[in-house]
Amino acid sequence: MPTALSDHLRRSWRGYAASAVALLLGLLPERPGVPDGRHLEAILARDFISVHTRNTPTTYYLGRQGPTGFEYELMRRFADYLGVSLTLDASHNIPEVIEAVRRDGDLGAAALPLDPTRQGVIFSRPILDLRPLLVYRRGLPPVKRLDDLDGLAIATLGGSGTDLVLRELQAEHPGLSWQESTDLEVAELLGRVEDGTLDAAVVFDHQFRLNRLFFPGVERGFELGEPLSMAWAFPAGRGLGLVEAANRFLDELREGGELDDLMARYFGHDDYLEYVGARTFINHVHQRLPTYAELFREAARNTRFDWKLLAALGYQESHWDPEATSPTGVRGLMMLTLPTAGELDVDDRLDPEQSIDGGARYLRSLKERLPESITGDDRLFMAMAAYNVGLGHLYDARDIAEMRGGDPDRWADVREALPLLQEREWHSKTRHGYARGGEPVIYVRNIRRYYEILAYVDRSQQQFHRLNARLPDEQESGVLELIPPIM
Repeated sequence: MPTALSDHLRRSWRGYAASAVALLLGLLPERPGVPDGRHLEAILARDFISVHTRNTPTTYYLGRQGPTGFEYELMRRFADYLGVSLTLDASHNIPEVIEAVRRDGDLGAAALPLDPTRQGVIFSRPILDLRPLLVYRRGLPPVKRLDDLDGLAIATLGGSGTDLVLRELQAEHPGLSWQESTDLEVAELLGRVEDGTLDAAVVFDHQFRLNRLFFPGVERGFELGEPLSMAWAFPAGRGLGLVEAANRFLDELREGGELDDLMARYFGHDDYLEYVGARTFINHVHQRLPTYAELFREAARNTRFDWKLLAALGYQESHWDPEATSPTGVRGLMMLTLPTAGELDVDDRLDPEQSIDGGARYLRSLKERLPESITGDDRLFMAMAAYNVGLGHLYDARDIAEMRGGDPDRWADVREALPLLQEREWHSKTRHGYARGGEPVIYVRNIRRYYEILAYVDRSQQQFHRLNARLPDEQESGVLELIPPIM
């Protein structure tokens, strides 16, 4: 695990102390008609918990398989822990989440900083560390310390916790000035840094690592101040039963290793693509993909795939170069072999339309030929691996997974077995023998990452539409508030 996410236990005393203060501050008079200690009982009686959150990549969003996100996973598991269903309101910014929790919500889960000065809410124990990070536009002189911020246009998100850190620093450096907004999100800040509207932004380290591949024009600067703690917020004055249940749930999740697993899943994989490769990919998204996007969409309609998945596969094969040719004679945008092209009635592998249509149909046929016992994403990932290494070698890897006590229907186990096809000890026991089994593992991993970026770009185009529709002066005056230096 990256240090920024795994060492919260070593410094948790700070967060726990703040949590204790927050509990004391939260013991306000109970609400009329809501007896103290009855909040949890009321949730259990109505059989659902109401959670207020935000629609962001680090909290909650709709993915290919439905709702997902780090805090969504925690919310869903907590609801299961209580034995109730989950209802979400993701229409908020951070201040609105807190207000909604104070007013009528059960729980706020929206990358909230544990802030004991907030009135009317009680915070859970810390969930993970929030490390404030200064990032800046590529091409500017290196920004490595506070003195380098002089004259730069800086912005951050109001209410996120990074604004608190900046205010603490301003007490020591009165000339520090910045803009802040509660109407933007991290991706929008980074987009403004990259396009030159801003010079720099202050976000949290895990947010930057999650987004850095999408904004190759933004550089890491330096960490600011002391880490904060992310926590859940509960309404004060309604007893501690729900808070205590949440704390037990989080403790069990941490002790069982599931919390670390979730953090690794959502925040620990920004090295899947090396940085230069990510920059090249983003450039190709803008320069090459528009020429072929409609062909991918048409092929997707005919084969019932997500067009972005087909585009990701095409990029992995050829970097969207319709004349690509490998030393082994594989050709075209989807890099079809001559025999495969013949089976698919593709007579010109260098024709983008034929290649994309043929590649999509080939992936569909591979997926349909897999055993019915392989389901869901496991089936898709194995079909993609077979596109690279062939069905025969994939079946061999499934046999090896079973020999090793794994489940041949789970991609996680087959993924571990594929590289063993390069070792005589194992490939000698298979039907099809040696294969460069490490390649399909990287192949599938890269396609998944390319797909994530394309899905993000697709979401972002809709997300930015409202702001981009404003006039420039309306954007700046209506969205970002200037925090002046201390005179």
